[in-house]
Amino acid sequence: MTQPDDVWNWDSGEAPDCEVEGGVRAPISTSGLRGRLTHDAPLAKLVWFKSGGHADWLFEPADLDDLILFLERLDGALPIMPLGLGSNLIVRDGGVPGVVIKLGKPFAGIEVDGMTLTCGAGAHGILVASAARDAGVAGMEFMRGIPGTVGGFVRMNGGAYGREVADVLIDCDVVMQDGNLMRLTKRELAYSYRHSALHDNSVVVSARFEGEPGDPEAIGAEMDRIAEARENSQPLRTKTGGSTFKNPPGEKAWALVDKAGCRGMTIGGAQVSEKHTNFLINTGDATSADIETLGEEVKRRVYENSGVELEWEIRRVGRP
Repeated sequence: MTQPDDVWNWDSGEAPDCEVEGGVRAPISTSGLRGRLTHDAPLAKLVWFKSGGHADWLFEPADLDDLILFLERLDGALPIMPLGLGSNLIVRDGGVPGVVIKLGKPFAGIEVDGMTLTCGAGAHGILVASAARDAGVAGMEFMRGIPGTVGGFVRMNGGAYGREVADVLIDCDVVMQDGNLMRLTKRELAYSYRHSALHDNSVVVSARFEGEPGDPEAIGAEMDRIAEARENSQPLRTKTGGSTFKNPPGEKAWALVDKAGCRGMTIGGAQVSEKHTNFLINTGDATSADIETLGEEVKRRVYENSGVELEWEIRRVGRP
């Protein structure tokens, strides 16, 4: 099967600096690489908001060695951005410069050894929680309530329902911008609320979590409770990006948004959810500019109403 001109599949052993459609050249030598590199790749289909521009380059590595080789050759020449499920992300309409790295099935494995789970960065939270349940490992139930993958959880100290990654993480493996593979402990990540010290131009490839002995039935019941709570309170069946703003100390972001009269407010095709006011939704044809502008207007109104400066939890990336 012939590949499109703007996609390289390195199984064929293409020569270095092969031209891509439009006269664009691959940013590095492609010899020996086995993944997939796409120029001017649309990202809207890869993020939950279903909006936004293209990536200058999208790289899907075949495995860890392939990722390391790619980054060694790139050697910091372009910025990189790892992409998981795109569930907590606004990709701006001007697209993302540099290289977006999408980790697929080769990075989605989950292994259980006693009370320790070793998980690839591409593993979905619900699958991590399910694997822990089946093995009688308690403490991972909260991951059932976070839409995303392990890489994003580790980077943002993801959490829900009273627990967060910092409570269970042992360490993680990270490929740095120059291709160097490092193992970082929880302490080195310097976790705070929805934040870590990880460098933006690094890629989490795996993580180890530690739980405690538990009864699979009780663990499953807690997961079901979390799933039901999410279904009842969040607009899960819409094009959304999850929780928009971090909860300020001693406050709930949704309550501040509601108090400021923002429930149901719209700008273009973007709307503050009627069901949960800390969620923004794409009603059908919203641009990323609509969504971000709406979020900024919500912030302004909340500050005007309550004096609280909300902080974005959703990441906003790319060119305006």
